Amino acid sequence: MDIPISPATCIVRNTAARKGRTRSVSPANTAARHLHYGRIILDAGMPAERVDPGDHETGLICLGGQATVALEGGSYQMRPYDALYVPRATVFPVTPGSAGCDLAELSAPITGSYPVQYVSFDQVQKDPGLHFTTGGPNAVRHLNILIGKNTVTGRILAGVTFIEPGNWASWPPHEHAAMLEEAYLYLDMPEPAFAVQLVYTNPREPELVTIVHDGDVVLMPQGYHPNIAAPGCRAGFLWMMAADREVE
Repeated sequence: MDIPISPATCIVRNTAARKGRTRSVSPANTAARHLHYGRIILDAGMPAERVDPGDHETGLICLGGQATVALEGGSYQMRPYDALYVPRATVFPVTPGSAGCDLAELSAPITGSYPVQYVSFDQVQKDPGLHFTTGGPNAVRHLNILIGKNTVTGRILAGVTFIEPGNWASWPPHEHAAMLEEAYLYLDMPEPAFAVQLVYTNPREPELVTIVHDGDVVLMPQGYHPNIAAPGCRAGFLWMMAADREVE
């Protein structure tokens, strides 16, 4: 199914602008079909944020600070780029640490049941199947798979990629539309860092070419989606995917 690609439906700016739990991407306000994304940003001393995911499975990715997530009798300490998979219909509180916390919350509706899974970024960094450098000249980037072949989920996948200054990522151009929709959340890019994101089905007439900064999200409901970091600026992004069909 063709999904229109346009700035109005595929770009959400500055998604870290507000404290508390916010929701930025859903089928109601973007080109997403299954993928939902938001942030949980809490200062130290703020009360715990209680999240009821309903029929969604949830992936939590710590982007900054520290948080404690209580889940099914256990307690998980989240530090930068740690990931936690939360099953559907599982209510959980998020408590900020002494420096506050910033978590990305991605989710998708499912019908199945999958177990709680915690993924330490330290362990990801030690596994060459999950952490590796790829790309040829002018396309060097460092990939970290957080929720993927190392986990069991219904729809969602996620990881973080860091692009060397002036280099391309998502290169050679590729697309996932037959099975997946995807979004990039740009991160770890202090001013004046920026990148350029393209999304297109026809390379001669790209539907989307835009400058992106820290906190911006770009959706790829279909099409090719290469991006490039500005010279002198290392770019990073959290890639989030939702499968069209559960477990496929």
